[in-house]
Amino acid sequence: MNVEEYRDYCLSFPCTSESFPFNETVLVFKVLDKMFSLADIESYNGINVKCDPEKAIELREEYYGVTSAFHMSKVHWNTIAVDGSISDSLIKDWIKDSYELVVSKMTKKKQAEIR
Repeated sequence: MNVEEYRDYCLSFPCTSESFPFNETVLVFKVLDKMFSLADIESYNGINVKCDPEKAIELREEYYGVTSAFHMSKVHWNTIAVDGSISDSLIKDWIKDSYELVVSKMTKKKQAEIR
């Protein structure tokens, strides 16, 4: 998955926005005001996604290309390599899971806004 495909996929979810809150190379995707994925578009060698803590550990153990996210909560965030070692369909599944996890933690009112 190249950076353009990554961007297009993230923006396909309802109420998603993109920004560069940290610097000019780290692209962040949020649903309403909550982050669900980010990547350094300059080096673009991995993307960060939020994950259920138990599933995060399982994925790290099962896939060589999944590691705890650098500069993020190691409990809730994984980095997924985008070097071809993990299929695009799995990466998309994990991005979607991240989006849905973030939405599920929102108030019912915000969830209704999204729908």
